[in-house]
Amino acid sequence: MEGVPISLQIVRYIKNGIVSGGIVNGDEVPSRRVLSALLGVNPNTAQKAYRLLEDEGLLESRAGAKSFIRATEETARRLRAELTAADAMAAVNRLKALGLTKEEALALIEAHWN
Repeated sequence: MEGVPISLQIVRYIKNGIVSGGIVNGDEVPSRRVLSALLGVNPNTAQKAYRLLEDEGLLESRAGAKSFIRATEETARRLRAELTAADAMAAVNRLKALGLTKEEALALIEAHWN
């Protein structure tokens, strides 16, 4: 995801996992230190990603304890709508930038749908 900060890429990865069912309520996430080592990023980057997830209520952390995913089925539905809307807007903006009309864009999507 070119141009997107790593912390937001981590958040997006977690959200995609919740939507797909690969990450479920109660799953333990690696510590900030372990995550930064696994990804080869600054620990502050992992901290920022986890803070963003906590702010959205998707991660429960306690000082000195493990962190866990907090996501209900309703959360997954909300995230699916959020992510698909963002992806659709990005696709629409890219197709517009390429000069396609709405009809051309819809025909292209239809051709690739199957």
